[in-house]
Amino acid sequence: MRVEFRVLGPLEVVTGDQRLDLGGIRQQTVLAALLLDANRAVTTGRLMEAIYGDDPPTTSRAQVQICISALRRLFAAHSSADVISTQSQGYAIQADSSQIDSHRFEKLVLQARRAREARDLDEAIKHYRKALALWRGPALDGIESRLVQSAASRLAEHRITANEDCVQLELDLGRHHELVGELTELVEEYPLRERLRGQLMLALYRSGRQAEALQVYRLARQTMIEELGIEPNERLQQLEYAILTSDESLDLPAQPAKVVEEPAPRVPNAPSMLPTDIADFTGRTKQIDDIRQRLTLAVDDRSRFAVPIIAIVGKAGIGKTTVAVHSAHSVAEHFPDGQLYADLHGGVSRPTSPMQVLERFLRVLGVPGTALPDGLEERAEMYRALLADRRMLIVLDDAGNESQVLPLLPGNPASAVIITSRSRLAGLAGAIHVDVDVFDSSQSMDLLSRIAGVERVQSEAESAAALAELCGQLPLALRIAGARLLARPHWSIEQLVGRLEDETRRLDELKHGDMGIRASISLTYDSAAEDARRLFRRLAILDSQIFSAWISAALLDMPFADAQDLLDDLADAQLVETTGVGRGVHTQYRFHDLIRVFARERLAAEESAGERGAALGRVLGGLLFLAEAARRREYGPDILIHSDASLWSLPRDLVDQLIAVPLAWFERERMILVSGIRQAAQAGLVELCWSLTINAVTFFEARVYLDDWRETHDIALAATRHARDKRGQAAVLHSMGSLAITEQRFDDAQREFEAAVRLFREVSDDRGVAMAIRNIGFLDRMNGRFDEAAAHYEWALEIFRTIGDQVAAAYALHNLAQLRLEFDDLEGAKRLLSEALQLSGNGGSRRVRAQVLHRMGHVHLQSDEPALAARVFDEALTVVRDIGDPTGEAYALHGLGIARLRQGMLAEAEGALRHALMLASTSSQRLAEARVLVGLGELTIASGNPAQAVPYFQQALALFRRIQVPLHEARTLVMLGDAHLAAGDSAAAHDALAEAHALAEKLDPPAAEQVREQLAERARRRAE
Repeated sequence: MRVEFRVLGPLEVVTGDQRLDLGGIRQQTVLAALLLDANRAVTTGRLMEAIYGDDPPTTSRAQVQICISALRRLFAAHSSADVISTQSQGYAIQADSSQIDSHRFEKLVLQARRAREARDLDEAIKHYRKALALWRGPALDGIESRLVQSAASRLAEHRITANEDCVQLELDLGRHHELVGELTELVEEYPLRERLRGQLMLALYRSGRQAEALQVYRLARQTMIEELGIEPNERLQQLEYAILTSDESLDLPAQPAKVVEEPAPRVPNAPSMLPTDIADFTGRTKQIDDIRQRLTLAVDDRSRFAVPIIAIVGKAGIGKTTVAVHSAHSVAEHFPDGQLYADLHGGVSRPTSPMQVLERFLRVLGVPGTALPDGLEERAEMYRALLADRRMLIVLDDAGNESQVLPLLPGNPASAVIITSRSRLAGLAGAIHVDVDVFDSSQSMDLLSRIAGVERVQSEAESAAALAELCGQLPLALRIAGARLLARPHWSIEQLVGRLEDETRRLDELKHGDMGIRASISLTYDSAAEDARRLFRRLAILDSQIFSAWISAALLDMPFADAQDLLDDLADAQLVETTGVGRGVHTQYRFHDLIRVFARERLAAEESAGERGAALGRVLGGLLFLAEAARRREYGPDILIHSDASLWSLPRDLVDQLIAVPLAWFERERMILVSGIRQAAQAGLVELCWSLTINAVTFFEARVYLDDWRETHDIALAATRHARDKRGQAAVLHSMGSLAITEQRFDDAQREFEAAVRLFREVSDDRGVAMAIRNIGFLDRMNGRFDEAAAHYEWALEIFRTIGDQVAAAYALHNLAQLRLEFDDLEGAKRLLSEALQLSGNGGSRRVRAQVLHRMGHVHLQSDEPALAARVFDEALTVVRDIGDPTGEAYALHGLGIARLRQGMLAEAEGALRHALMLASTSSQRLAEARVLVGLGELTIASGNPAQAVPYFQQALALFRRIQVPLHEARTLVMLGDAHLAAGDSAAAHDALAEAHALAEKLDPPAAEQVREQLAERARRRAE
């Protein structure tokens, strides 16, 4: 079924005659952000910014994913499952222009303007009115997001401009009587728009209401002075004078509708200096349309006072000149007095000066050489005077800075300027910046096909895609590759791919005739300052695709502010680019692939091996320094094994800014951490390698990055074994055991922990021994070996108390309390948990505190105190949400759901359990997922639907069997038997209980006794 999206008013989505319920404001904000960039990828970071602004919580990424999932379900329910697609950096909404009212509005306005240019005024008015009728109120009304409202403001500006243009045409056709009411309302809504005021004054005057027209001016003047402190513009003042004197120019011609204006005569010998347009121009449709629309609108808007300036910005080889020339040709007809063009060569050490350009322009405009002024200012004045009564387009290619451009700007707003530059030229007031980025894969294939031949590319589609990747989707590189293929018809595309795969020769291969990537990048590199060039080279030391600003300080061993200035200089020169994630000290950057290759060439040529090694050591030392600081801030005092790795310290105030929200810092630095661990291993920096690895674990666990956890530990284990670093091996093995627990691979975990204990003993590391045996105790408890679990926990607790580790002691006490619960020793469990809560508070570990609270909640449940349990689970929930721990949140919600169930609050219980199930399944926490499924089974029985409870228990049973926790398996079999019996299936109930009885025989005596008591109780109830 066709979906229609409406943003010109409150956000609406309609299928057929049904308006969909879009859910809460977060979902609406995400949908609005996607629609504003329809058919283009919107990054997750941008969606987070749309919802939360500049200060997203640690859970913001998960919230975006939840919103996307909810929207997908909504559309799938209405036969539109593929509306939202997942892209490499985010999401995109797929819709053609006819499905989105704002796109239909823009299309109708464009049709109106074309009809106006053709002097078909009635047709133009019809299109304008159709466009305006699409509006149902303020765009995206009710969505308070700053990002969304910024776009809504742009739409509102387009709306009122279209309304003004339409009214002007209707005034030209003599419909002033009909317009007075509409204009009065518009002026009231937009009191500072002088064009509207003027249109209302003219409509009133032509309707014979001269006094009212003058009153409109007086009110306008009063408003302008009160609100802005300025007089109305000259045009409005002239209109007032004309009305006062009943100037005949205000009267309509006798037959206004029939008047056909001749096009303005072209200036004799109008210069046309534009380079030839590109025959195989590819892509850039949005940028070209945007430039064309802005320039044509500016030409038609006679109320403008500033020259329209378009600044096209992008890195070397991105195709800025191509876009500028193509855009200029597409709008040339709107500038009948000619087009000027100059290549400013801003990327070279001696760029073209404004004096040289003005000499050329003035000669083209007819000024003889003998009449050329000597000074720059005089030439600029003559240039502006010659353009004062002309409509000309000026294209300034490859500008280096603002000073090179400013003397070349006309003074007449009827002319326009297109500039290309590798820097943003932020000093050009009012310039509209158009960013040009690399092609997407389809545009790259299209360009290769146009140059090398469609059949050739299609016959080797896979190799062509690989070629585009090796070219970094950079248009100049693609053009060179295509030209090389065209010049060598006997080559296969695969052959060229093979040549480019050698990174050391890639830039040599990407050269054809006068075109070359290395030469293009060299121009920019050579013009940079020495310190900036040094930073550029050293950034290539890193294997990470992204790098944070602080890394520049480590690479250069200089203060952060100075290093970031150099990094921003590189960004201004398009040698690096910002990723769009983070601001200020959190800004992150990246290389384009081919620029990285160039940087590595310069690194090998200009930096010694010693300098490269020292710079890498500082970066990794700084990364470890920050990782330790972030972990301590989030989880309290150290509970990890430490190495003697060398740290590179950062200033305290900078550290405080960087890790103000530790989990957010980790999210930003995660890929840098993983890459840094790999590089540390490759460089033989073994202690840095394993120290970074174990410091990252608490973050990997909290955010469920299990692949990263596994990959980094495999790397670190290989490095420590190769270096025969027993302490490092033990620390990594212990952490790998924790990963195995998280993934519920309990046999693997047992082996890892036992190996860690042996190695820790060999190096006399008591803390390491205690940490490993504590986790062995956890495995004992999960398998029902309660006596062994207690012995291991008490052994670990004794060591932790001896070495004064309060947080680790709290965790051991919390585990001992669980054993007390297994034996119904509620008072003993409460005493242990009270001490654990105090120790975790003293140690400052919020995560351990949340775990202790969770266990205390279960004590209250077992004590038949559901209200107290709910209160404690709610407190734990607040903590885990605050630290961004989805696994902890799943467990806390499970406990809260069971507490609500015991209170008889079934709806609240279901909500908590359903949310817990979603979190547990999303984070692959099978143990938590199984426990929640058991809770849902209990809830379903309490709701009077025992037959529907059976599937929940069966799913839980399958999970418990897969992760090999026989005690939970036996308990679930007992509850499954209860469900079968309540549903009237006594045979199935008998089978489940018999299986539970058989399983109990395999458990350790204490656990087996618990299961037998449960079975005996069921037997007594049946007998009664």
